[in-house]
Amino acid sequence: MGSTGPATTDTAQKDGPPRRRGPVVAGLMLTTALAALDSTIVSTAVPQIVGDLGGFSVFSWLFSGYLLAVTVTLPVYGKLSDTFGRKPVLVAGAVLFLLGSLLCALAWNMGALIAFRVVQGLGGGALQGTVQTLAADLYPLKERPKIQAKLSTVWAVSAVTGPAIGGLLAGYADWRWIFLVNLPVGGLALWLLVRHLHEPERKSAARARGEHRSAARARVDWAGALAVFACGGVLLTALVQGGVAWPWLSAPSLALFAAGLVLAGVVVAVERRAAEPIIPGWVWRRRTIAAVNLALAALGLLMVAPTVFLPTYAQSVLGLGPVAAGFVLCVWTLSWPIAAAHSQHLYRRIGFRDSALLGIGTAALILFAFPLLPYPGEAWQPALLMLLLGGALGFFQLPLIVGVQSTVGWSERGTATASILFCRQTGQTVGAAVFGAVANGVLAARLGGAGDLDSVTHALDSGAAAEATRRAVADAVHAVYLGAAIAAAVAFAVLLFVAPRRFPVLPPDPGSGPGELADRSDGPGGVAKSPS
Repeated sequence: MGSTGPATTDTAQKDGPPRRRGPVVAGLMLTTALAALDSTIVSTAVPQIVGDLGGFSVFSWLFSGYLLAVTVTLPVYGKLSDTFGRKPVLVAGAVLFLLGSLLCALAWNMGALIAFRVVQGLGGGALQGTVQTLAADLYPLKERPKIQAKLSTVWAVSAVTGPAIGGLLAGYADWRWIFLVNLPVGGLALWLLVRHLHEPERKSAARARGEHRSAARARVDWAGALAVFACGGVLLTALVQGGVAWPWLSAPSLALFAAGLVLAGVVVAVERRAAEPIIPGWVWRRRTIAAVNLALAALGLLMVAPTVFLPTYAQSVLGLGPVAAGFVLCVWTLSWPIAAAHSQHLYRRIGFRDSALLGIGTAALILFAFPLLPYPGEAWQPALLMLLLGGALGFFQLPLIVGVQSTVGWSERGTATASILFCRQTGQTVGAAVFGAVANGVLAARLGGAGDLDSVTHALDSGAAAEATRRAVADAVHAVYLGAAIAAAVAFAVLLFVAPRRFPVLPPDPGSGPGELADRSDGPGGVAKSPS
């Protein structure tokens, strides 16, 4: 390991022994649990919610509205955390999320519930991005896999337990408790963060130029934030609803895409003139961050194949029940955090980029193998592939996140982290739209235009479908997995040809706290030390 250098020694002497991070980490894990449980716990209570409030035709917006709000606010919160600090942004986001949870529990009809879910999402964007940024602030480079593995484990446990908790609350209590349960968990997280999270005093870019603190705050790009929110909301709505609420080439779809393109032009114009833009140009001018953004967008896209289509395959083709189908899917949430926790041993030897290349290359081969499974096959076969896929993606994603966070200083880390999370979320939204169209197209070709995936799987559930229909569903899911494999191959190519082989890791900030006293390299294979 490289020497920490004079700057690190001076900081350590000034700040003294490291503060206890345990309560802060506990607060971050509880905060992560709020965001991670949200979608999975709600999904199992949909029948009870619709039965009580009605609104079956629009209930999908319980998820789409939340996803849109989270995605479009990620870059805004990232910039705000770089300007005002992580703590106020995280606390404000948690309060907004809990307020939305309380309002959801009090909803009187489906329209109100969807609106309050959007409020939840506005807070959820702060939770997701700021927790990841704080994880990098609190831990040095060589220890970051530990906190990232803990956060990944929270997501994994939530994926497994969320549906069970939601089903129990909806079945034996009342669906409103799936939102009320957030209040004590969030309250404890807030108490831990407010009491134990202490950020060192930082110099913002404006203060470094000699400006007063109030002047620095006045430079927040609120016009850019509004433009980004509007543009992202319109384009993501077009992707989420296209082919579902209306045909892709219909007037509403074309109008939304046209409005989104116009707003994208507005975003570019506003951000070019802003002194402190919400989405600064350096996010895409720096090869490392641009390559990781594109690679994680491909990750978001390929994740749609297992998360959305594998349960349908398990039930419709393999004939499994909902619980067994859920197990086939959830095994990858077990191997992913384990692989992520051990990825440090790999990237310290061969570097961030090469570790990610190994992970995504393996993932591409696994995804290509899925269409080769025998028909109808046994449940252990896709489960084994999912177990291997989770491990491969654990070795792919975490080195890229840690690598990008290590190439920027404190004043840029929130923006950089938010940019890669935004691209991953956007990739998932695009993937849901693209792969939904692919699956429905294959079904139409196999069945002579007889319905889409939803109607066909409902027929299978009722026993009214023939063997040919099951084969058509298998072919549709195989096509989706083939598309996911192509997305993995694209991510591989982006990292190979765009990302630098050696990530330019920065030394610790001169004003950093004890948590950031990091060694400047993690091995000879892939890290270049940037000048101080």
